[in-house]
Amino acid sequence: MWESIRQWFDPRELRSVGSPPDYRFSLANERTFLAWLRTGLAFVAGGLAAAQFLPPLPLSHLREALAVGLLLIGAAVSIRAVDHWARTERAMRLGEELPASRFPAVLALAVAVGAALLVVALLLGPRT
Repeated sequence: MWESIRQWFDPRELRSVGSPPDYRFSLANERTFLAWLRTGLAFVAGGLAAAQFLPPLPLSHLREALAVGLLLIGAAVSIRAVDHWARTERAMRLGEELPASRFPAVLALAVAVGAALLVVALLLGPRT
């Protein structure tokens, strides 16, 4: 695990393996990383907005739980983004198959389940 984390911060080590791929593929990998990073930032912004601007919700601490959940998802998406970028770059340099990831499916399910639970909580919660 620490080896993977170290690679995120040391581009010389990443470039020391294999041969350089076509620069267009490296740039596409970087654009994908940046798109995931924007997604993580959107979750963080949503968490901060929920904490600061939502009125108290029908269930006790629902607003805080929503904010913390969004912040944690944003952190997870950001960490996943840099890890996937490094693993993909390494695979391209070594001429290996690109790494598969279940993370997009897990994230989509987490968002869908979270949204469904919030709808239920809002519909069944006490009225003020």
